Amino acid sequence: MEFKLNISNTVINTLLTVVFFFVLLTFQIAEANIHHHTFTIKSKAYTRLCNTKKILTVNGEFPGPTLKAYRGDKLVVNVINNANYNITLHWHGARQVRNPWSDGPEYVTQCPIRPGESYVYRIDLAVEEGTIWWHAHSQWARATVHGAFIIYPKLGSSYPFPKPYREIPLILGEWWKKKNIMDIPTNANKTGGEPAISDAFTINGQPGFLYSCSKPDTFTMTVVHGRQYLLRIINAVMDEELFFAIANHTLTVVAKDGLYLKHFESDYLMITPGQSMDVLLHANQLSGRYFVAARAYSSAFGAGFDKTTTTAILQYEVVSLNQSQPVLPNLPPYNRTEATTRFTNQIRSYRFGDRPVNVPVKIDTRLLYAISVNLMNCTDDKPCNGPFGKRFSSSVNNISFVNPSIDILRAYYRRIGGVFQEDFPRNPPTEFNYTGENLPFPTRFGTKVVVLDFNTSVELVLQGTNVLASDNHPIHLHGYSFYVVGSGFGNFDSRKDPLRYNLVDPPEETTVGVPRNGWAAVRFIANNPGVWLLHCHIERHATWGMNTVFIVKDGPTTSSRMVKPPPDLPSC
Repeated sequence: MEFKLNISNTVINTLLTVVFFFVLLTFQIAEANIHHHTFTIKSKAYTRLCNTKKILTVNGEFPGPTLKAYRGDKLVVNVINNANYNITLHWHGARQVRNPWSDGPEYVTQCPIRPGESYVYRIDLAVEEGTIWWHAHSQWARATVHGAFIIYPKLGSSYPFPKPYREIPLILGEWWKKKNIMDIPTNANKTGGEPAISDAFTINGQPGFLYSCSKPDTFTMTVVHGRQYLLRIINAVMDEELFFAIANHTLTVVAKDGLYLKHFESDYLMITPGQSMDVLLHANQLSGRYFVAARAYSSAFGAGFDKTTTTAILQYEVVSLNQSQPVLPNLPPYNRTEATTRFTNQIRSYRFGDRPVNVPVKIDTRLLYAISVNLMNCTDDKPCNGPFGKRFSSSVNNISFVNPSIDILRAYYRRIGGVFQEDFPRNPPTEFNYTGENLPFPTRFGTKVVVLDFNTSVELVLQGTNVLASDNHPIHLHGYSFYVVGSGFGNFDSRKDPLRYNLVDPPEETTVGVPRNGWAAVRFIANNPGVWLLHCHIERHATWGMNTVFIVKDGPTTSSRMVKPPPDLPSC
């Protein structure tokens, strides 16, 4: 299947800043009969909260085009950057087996695509199935450069649930009314304070019915009574986890991060930035109109966040035109960590067919990463806008990650020295009460990695801290899925907590929420050679330095080694 994506500058009536992304996408499918598609970019006006803005888009769309393929397909995506900013794209949830060259994070696996240049990404969907997504992985372009990526079962196969009557993608996003999004991190870095908070959340690009300017264009899904629908929900928000619900309707969660789960019912979802969820909706209520709604879950005490509620409308096919305004669902309060815990504790892997749960039992490498929001001294005589006149930073094991001048993958592959160091600490340099009060946790800048031998079995414990403001951190690992074998509150106890691990049906994920003032333990086999980013998907935390990198060595055979770099690899 062939797609072409073209990126160009465009004017858009919106709440964000738009620069147009014209991309020609070309998908070549070797093993399935898939129709050819062509995506082209054109100027289009958007109205958001009564503001006209420029934003970055793909093919003139916000959110961007939905990509569809089948398990086992091969995709080739030619990205042409006609915008005014550097761009990279990441295929979030795609493993990119042996091919980190197409993974996308700038200065980790590639140099960015400069304005006027192009790059071809290749995605081999060997094991993926379900809903994942694609997004920019350069600066803050992800705010508007993103879209759904749907991977159907192989032809002749079926879902592990009754085939839905229809599927509906729902992309949760954010909107800034007066800010050029691409300027937000630069401005925050100058002041040392928090980045500008969004003015609204969105569902499929619209803030929704509660905003007068968005009311006429509020996303509406019309359903037939008695039918079952598959909602493909993606949290593309930059800075907040979200509670999500549909008034008067119970949802059945069947997959997360493109991986099937044991089905469970819930009146609400808690979905973090970076996560996707497949949810079955049974249209079994009285004919009428019902609000679909989402708002923030924010657990960090004293941190600013967007307190608005975004809405869409669920409307039954037969409904009175004189019906009163639909009611909002009962969403948990903003800071209800108990609701988050209750929801995530229900997630379990689904065992069926050729997808057994194969959790590593014998562990070769044990890692403990303490993730923190920190403060650093300002570099000049003027105080910064962070607490106590300092500047915000964040870290993993005391290291605030710094992008190098060329990408780590190229430096590793071509043995270029001085780009990164291989001495990233495998445990916090100083052991202390991570979740105590008034904690000092000094950090320093660095570009450091951990090197793993091929086929190493890894247990990584992600330890949240209460250094400045404890938060729920959605941590995403590129190139892999992993099993979440345990989680809890407080400090991880290496003697007691492993006794409570779930090694039977732990959830398999690519983005895990580390609980506020708590920990999460994940396991995986390092069998995908390459350079792979681990980072928080709350963008302010990643911007401040909550990132690190794994380098997984080649295996002993041709089929266990990285593929060669492509000829059109962007230069720095």
